[in-house]
Amino acid sequence: MSGSGDNWVYAPDGRKFWGRFGAAGLLVHHLELGVLLQHRAAWSHFGDSWGLPGGARHEHETVLEAAVREAEEEAGVPAHLLRVQFTSVLDLGFWSYTTVVVHATARFEPVISDRESIALRWVPIPEVDELPLHPGFAESWPELRARLTP
Repeated sequence: MSGSGDNWVYAPDGRKFWGRFGAAGLLVHHLELGVLLQHRAAWSHFGDSWGLPGGARHEHETVLEAAVREAEEEAGVPAHLLRVQFTSVLDLGFWSYTTVVVHATARFEPVISDRESIALRWVPIPEVDELPLHPGFAESWPELRARLTP
């Protein structure tokens, strides 16, 4: 696809990051169910860890558009049930990742719709830290959790 961001970006120290134009993920929060997490396929970057549905931004795509598109593709997240709460950005200068935090206005069942997920599940907030988390999500989770609002 022209304008696709699906490619690696390399840091000066050799670390690699997915998304030519950066990446975005969606943290879906439901007051009763907790947060929607994705168990990442073993073959993926930091595979077999839990994190957010998300991925590479496409050229000319906003972070909100990218996060919602990826969550819809990977987890069947219905965009019409989402209300944006806030965003959190990790900006490394040469690459960035934006977490878009949304409130789900109604219950829905996530659906595995591509090979990037082993499982999808609603996780009560106190139980998130018990899972083997994607390193980037693990680092950002304490701040994100503190900012979640009912």
